[in-house]
Amino acid sequence: MTSSAVSTAVELINAPLLYKGKVRELYDLGENVLIVVTDRISAFDYVLDPAVPEKGNVLNRLSAFWFGQTKELMENHVVHIDVDLLGDVVKDKEALRNRVMVVRKAERIDIECVVRGCITGGGWRQYQETGKVNGIELPANLRKNALLAEPIFTPAAKNDVGHDEDIPFEKMQELIGADLALELQEKSLKLFAFAREYCAERGIILADCKFEFGLLDGKVILIDEIFTPDASRFWAKDKYALDIEIDSMDKEPVRTYLSASAWDKNSKPDPLPLEVVEETTRRYLDIYHRLTGKSL
Repeated sequence: MTSSAVSTAVELINAPLLYKGKVRELYDLGENVLIVVTDRISAFDYVLDPAVPEKGNVLNRLSAFWFGQTKELMENHVVHIDVDLLGDVVKDKEALRNRVMVVRKAERIDIECVVRGCITGGGWRQYQETGKVNGIELPANLRKNALLAEPIFTPAAKNDVGHDEDIPFEKMQELIGADLALELQEKSLKLFAFAREYCAERGIILADCKFEFGLLDGKVILIDEIFTPDASRFWAKDKYALDIEIDSMDKEPVRTYLSASAWDKNSKPDPLPLEVVEETTRRYLDIYHRLTGKSL
């Protein structure tokens, strides 16, 4: 293993905890928010044991990388990612180095903005049943994993409890207003097009991804994470094929292991075997290297 895993930062931060998600923890710094990206891993709506070493490191650095790459396209919430600037807010700086992001406080828009460049995953399941995805009619007889002629915008209404709910664009307009919905659609498609081309140059297909946006002083900005393995579906070009489950470049070893195990899916599964954890760490390090050209 490259390092020990960080399951939580609660004991390491001298600031009020605002929110603890499956992976991220948010702390109140007054004017700003401190995001700590832990090594926790979730699958099938359960947070699993043990945590996966370096996962949070990769997620945070990749988000910072992509926020930098896209800042000309879209303003974002990043203030800085330097743990040394946090003073006595962080009790053990080495433990959280490369895992922190200080961001501006924005009002989250409760829509998950999903862009799909391929027909796969939940989109494929919708298409099989209805011939549509989020109400968008697609050509007949598409095959699983087919590249779409044009990427489609398929939003979801965010639920803090349970699954986000796929909705048609018209419903999104009702929920947040037509002008804001159109702005988010346009920004999402533009960001996706940029990243898809970047990934293609590196032998990677960006199949789909999700964005979150917020409002700051009335202006839309990009928040949360962006183009990480937890928020995007990356496929190696040499693994691409139709009609199969493509081995995606993320926590696929965990999903594969759980799906093949005797786990009943109604209670938290037993701890993951060491080899599954190690392979998952390797996947995250690999996608980071392939996208940035750097190693941790």
